[in-house]
Amino acid sequence: MNNNMNGMVRTDTGSFYTYLTKGCKLCQQGAKMVLFITGICNRGCFYCPLSEERKKDDTYANERLVKDDEDVIEEAMQMDALGTGITGGEPLIRADLVIHYIKLLKERFGRDHHIHLYTSIAPDKDLLESLSEAGLDEIRFHPPEQLWKELKGSDFERAIKDSIELGMETGMELPSIDGVINVRDVVIGTDCFLNLNELEFSDTNAMEMKERNFLLRDDMSNAVEGSENFAAELVEEIPKIHFCSSRYKDAGQLRERLLRTARKTARQLDEITEEGTIVYGSIEGQEPGEIISILHDLEVPDDLIEAKENAVELPWWIVEEIAEELKEEGLVPSIIERYPFKDGLIVEVIPL
Repeated sequence: MNNNMNGMVRTDTGSFYTYLTKGCKLCQQGAKMVLFITGICNRGCFYCPLSEERKKDDTYANERLVKDDEDVIEEAMQMDALGTGITGGEPLIRADLVIHYIKLLKERFGRDHHIHLYTSIAPDKDLLESLSEAGLDEIRFHPPEQLWKELKGSDFERAIKDSIELGMETGMELPSIDGVINVRDVVIGTDCFLNLNELEFSDTNAMEMKERNFLLRDDMSNAVEGSENFAAELVEEIPKIHFCSSRYKDAGQLRERLLRTARKTARQLDEITEEGTIVYGSIEGQEPGEIISILHDLEVPDDLIEAKENAVELPWWIVEEIAEELKEEGLVPSIIERYPFKDGLIVEVIPL
């Protein structure tokens, strides 16, 4: 990380900024829970990376499907969250739910639990007042691309001004693409911040992106060639700007959030990797009770054994060490790497 003469900070992951909101600072630490309110949105932005699985009216706290309030609280506690980022879809389609969760999180974790919200609509002042009164700390507007040339005097400019007047930290968060320079005057005129995200290919936006002649920057990432340049054009002109690189989102935010969660939740039998995933051994092939009896015969300590519904888990190095004996008993040993959340995504399974 290094500083330039104009106050710009450039990180080793390709991001650069002259200003970071508290929401961004907490994201850097991996300390923000992601509260996905709903996958419903009527904007149809060509660059939207949202997966088909998420385009439903479901709520998620990080990767956990929310069935009740306790799911949200447990997920925040599991990662020792210092704040929450509310997103979607378009979360304000479910404005009552957004307000409910803001109040819930503030009541449970206190006023210092920082909450920011992304929205692609321009709420009226009554709704903004309700969000502010509930405890929303920061709001990030995402006006549709076709409106960028017409922001002056628009409902979005009015909503930005209203949000600032209500005491919320306020800005715009947009993809770094051709035409983003058109928001400059409103950003400078309102003194709001501007967050620009490096454009990325995803499974759901790839066709639209190719039709618009976007190209991958290289074979090592999903970032779009030239996206960074549009942010670079603005960094000298806008006092509060942050360009968030694709590499940073992958290598920075996610990694730090995984590490934070893993350190809080890892069992004695888990090993935490440098990337924040956990690794452990798994044995299948018989009823857990029968597997445990075999492990006792092999002198594996009880405090390193955990029975699951269809498997028994223990440290990966023990499973590796006794793999041949286990296979002689007709068992199936493997090493598993997964995300450290409840029912976390499995990254890799290595049969032994």
